Amino acid sequence: MENATASVLSLIPASRKTSARIALVGLPDLARGVLTECFRQFGAEIVVMSDDAVHRLRKEKFEACAMSLAPGAELLMEAARSSPSNSRMVIYGVGGKIQEALRFSKYGINAVFNEPLERQAALKLVRATQVLVLHEFRRYVRIPVITEVSVVTAEGHHLAATSQEISSGGMSLTVPEPIPPGQAVEVSFALLTLPRLWVRGNITWRKTTGRTVGVRFDPHDDRRYKIKEWIEAYLES
Repeated sequence: MENATASVLSLIPASRKTSARIALVGLPDLARGVLTECFRQFGAEIVVMSDDAVHRLRKEKFEACAMSLAPGAELLMEAARSSPSNSRMVIYGVGGKIQEALRFSKYGINAVFNEPLERQAALKLVRATQVLVLHEFRRYVRIPVITEVSVVTAEGHHLAATSQEISSGGMSLTVPEPIPPGQAVEVSFALLTLPRLWVRGNITWRKTTGRTVGVRFDPHDDRRYKIKEWIEAYLES
């Protein structure tokens, strides 16, 4: 009888363990519903906040937060980044365009959901950032982060770009005009606790649609070690 019971119990799937706490702050009903559905596909616990959000982001531990890029967002980001528990949480902005999100780049905003939210696009972004949210890091992790990047080509042409992801070996950028692969560049940017630095690199790929390019840092430029140190500290915190 005991063996039969054990056999039956073995066929019952174990409930999925909650893997992360995600705070949703100041979102309209539609956006909140879409993101709740997307994050729960990865076993996340959803915490909806309202007037007490600043206090809770300072005191409670969350792996990520999705917040409306509306007036008051700066206070929320400041609360999270100044909290020992949430200083390295993944911050998603909801609404607006990338250029508008750059207003918050000093807080290390990681990614933006454009409005109106489309479920498939939102799910794609959630899936792409789960490695960082869950702290399941690969050897060469790429950190999604939005910040202003100055690009100078070998001919001395200056471009104002926006970062998408960064790793110890390079970064992906959105640029205002195409840059052909093979082009030598120097990029400069700042990241949260990392003061602005400059590092040489080469354009290694360009998407055929849009204006996204990949930069590989010059392995002979020792300034890239500052980036490696920052990434390691970011992942260990």
